[in-house]
Amino acid sequence: MKILIDARLYGLEHAGIGRYVNNLVANIPLVDKKNTYTLLLRDKYYKSKSVPSVYNRILGDFRHYSLKEQLALPKIIKNDNYDLIHFPHFNVPLKANTPFVVTIHDLLMHKQKGLNATTLNALHYAFKRIGYHRVFKSAVVKSRKIIVPSRVVKEEILKAYDVENQKITVVYEGLDQNIRKQKTTTVNQTLNKYKIKQPYFVYAGSAYPHKNLYRAIEAIGLLNKNMALEDKNVYLVLITSKAVFTNRLKKIVDELRAEKWVKLIGFVNDSELSSLYQKSVGFLYPSLSEGFGLPGLEALSVGTMTLASDIPIFKEIYKDAAYYFNPFDFTSIEKAMEDALLMNKEKRKEYERKAAKVLKKYSWKKMAKKTVKIYEMATPERQ
Repeated sequence: MKILIDARLYGLEHAGIGRYVNNLVANIPLVDKKNTYTLLLRDKYYKSKSVPSVYNRILGDFRHYSLKEQLALPKIIKNDNYDLIHFPHFNVPLKANTPFVVTIHDLLMHKQKGLNATTLNALHYAFKRIGYHRVFKSAVVKSRKIIVPSRVVKEEILKAYDVENQKITVVYEGLDQNIRKQKTTTVNQTLNKYKIKQPYFVYAGSAYPHKNLYRAIEAIGLLNKNMALEDKNVYLVLITSKAVFTNRLKKIVDELRAEKWVKLIGFVNDSELSSLYQKSVGFLYPSLSEGFGLPGLEALSVGTMTLASDIPIFKEIYKDAAYYFNPFDFTSIEKAMEDALLMNKEKRKEYERKAAKVLKKYSWKKMAKKTVKIYEMATPERQ
């Protein structure tokens, strides 16, 4: 088969989806020697040596969710006569007629509404939501197969759209080899670089409203008022990269007078991220909605605790390896952090043993192998 992968979101600057695309691209050559693959890439990575050389490449330097994407991409696809296309995100052109597979990571935008969830003005936002729902529905209905990262997302799609159960396959994501335990010197260098004091909890991800960071900031304030650790503060390190939402987060920190306890950091590389996970009391994940929850697994993989919202998706992915709290109650978040601070070594070891069992389930190579099988099932002949 001649398969095209839309890899315009290649690169860790594209957060979770970027990490997904990177690992898909890296692992497919390890599990499939039969099919021929081409990557559609933006200019930054079109000639980059970081992209495996086994792939053919075509340039598609137009951004996601744009009119140019809708108009230009179908022409590129039509010219090269592909048997199948994999869109690793829902933004499939409405006029795409080649058989395709789509990965739906979540239905967040179905649930997250309002101007606080966007940087657009009201009119532009209204038009964007109309376009979003139309494109999303088209991707779900017209696709040959739908890949989702969890059972929770599968159930949400089945509830929202009239599609057959067997059309949707759960394919769990994996853990990057770059996220691993660091040497003590490396860890200390990272803490010194960002001027981070201990003890601290860490969060890594976007600063969108559904991440529930407002309550996390409330919780760290309450924790510092309730606990006296030899006159030391307990800190919350927030690693976020979206400038607009990070600026909004700064305003929340000021509003809650929490600047004494909250440290905001932008993008960090995987080595630094590992170090920050490793030296923390725990990874704090207060999100109200997710499609998978990769950062919590990353934290578990380097030996730190994950403190997570007691929402279905996290319980599906982390099982009993995480410490859960009620994300709608900042006092519950505060209690989880206090318990983590006071937890003895044996109890922590118990969580580490549980984490080791959970982590065995997740592998990017397994993900790629299962994805290739879905490609084969999605061809017109198999259909």
